[in-house]
Amino acid sequence: MIKTVIIEDEKPASRKLERMLSDFPEIQIVAKIESVEEGVEWFSQNEHPQLIFSDIVLGDGLSFDIFEKVPTKGFIIYTTAFDQYTLKAFKLNSIDYLLKPILEEDLSGAIEKFKSFIPSDNSVSSQEIKELIKKDKTTLSRILVKIGYNLKIIQTHEVSCFFSENKIVYLQTQERSYPSDFTLDELEDVLDEKKFFRVNRQFIIHADYIKNIHTSPYYKVDLEFQPQEEITVSRDRVKDFKEWLIS
Repeated sequence: MIKTVIIEDEKPASRKLERMLSDFPEIQIVAKIESVEEGVEWFSQNEHPQLIFSDIVLGDGLSFDIFEKVPTKGFIIYTTAFDQYTLKAFKLNSIDYLLKPILEEDLSGAIEKFKSFIPSDNSVSSQEIKELIKKDKTTLSRILVKIGYNLKIIQTHEVSCFFSENKIVYLQTQERSYPSDFTLDELEDVLDEKKFFRVNRQFIIHADYIKNIHTSPYYKVDLEFQPQEEITVSRDRVKDFKEWLIS
């Protein structure tokens, strides 16, 4: 059995996740936690589970606070409606990051990823967890953007490029550009490196949207959907760019 803890302060969301997890007979829920304070107390006094499903924004703080006070050897799958915490989640034993509403196929995929990390005797150290996560780096597949008072989920495969303008990073899709809460440095760490490449300090481009590449007098990329700015490849990145194109 996979001992599992749910950290969620919204009872309907907690019950829904519990129902979804009931479809996995190997999952045994040993505790449901609703606050940072309760989490710190529980993890200080109990044997840590192998797997943790944790919302991020709780009534009395962020669930990150729990594991910064009581480091865990368990793997964490974060569940949240807020994308701005993605990068920090990846650094705290997180093997996946599920945006609400959670889809059954995403949940199943996250559990299968967890299983792939665990040896047959279920023994794994805290350092081994960090090495496994580093080896199988989670990539960002969805981004939540704010449009007025509304939220919109955009799949990263819909993004032709990310670009910075006036200290704000935007993502470009077929329909328009959207502001994000990320920096390009943060995105570079979590985007699929087979699909995305940082061509210069201002742009990260998506391979599937490259329409044309000019090589004289300098490397310039035309995308199917892009802002008005010209996209050039920095001289010191040309060699890596060419290798990336055929990798």
